[in-house]
Amino acid sequence: MSRIIAGAAGGSPLVSVPGDGTRPTTDRVKEALFSRLEAMNMLSDTRVLDLYAGSGSLGVESASRGAKSVELVELNDKAAAVCQRNAELVNKVVGSRVVTVQRSRVETFLARVAEAGVDQWDLVFMDPPYPLTEIELSLVLEQLAPRLSPFAVVVVERSSRTPQPTWPAGMALFADKKYGETRLWFAEPAGTPADPTDPTN
Repeated sequence: MSRIIAGAAGGSPLVSVPGDGTRPTTDRVKEALFSRLEAMNMLSDTRVLDLYAGSGSLGVESASRGAKSVELVELNDKAAAVCQRNAELVNKVVGSRVVTVQRSRVETFLARVAEAGVDQWDLVFMDPPYPLTEIELSLVLEQLAPRLSPFAVVVVERSSRTPQPTWPAGMALFADKKYGETRLWFAEPAGTPADPTDPTN
């Protein structure tokens, strides 16, 4: 059973999406990822977007660790319902509606946000389903790039057998890490000056 690892809701069990239609991030990968993000000071008081959210485990983990706001975007009905339950669990613990759920295609959601011209995110998780092609992923990254804050971090989780994503003009890779069958790619807005507190620099 997946759980929230640390923070206000640390140790709380998470509801999982039934069936094999989603690919949950393992606790091992999640622990390593959040350890890195905490070292980069990317969790406290940040605006988080979790695309292809599945159960929402990455987003609600962020909320438990002090994120200011978290949006979970998931199209599948069953997965979106699970996101809602996990969001309610964390919101209750932190005493505020930090996590919200958007049942939508990722592309539609980003287009709607672009039209409104408001939201900027500091931390974005993308764990797209395996069938999503590299071209489709690159188009989503292109939509996302203008909606990032200046020091944002984008984490793309893919099979270790897939190639590096094609980054749009406004985004650049700064690190990647392989964990067995999973690889994490870390990107930032292109031209972002190096942060001296970032241990990866």
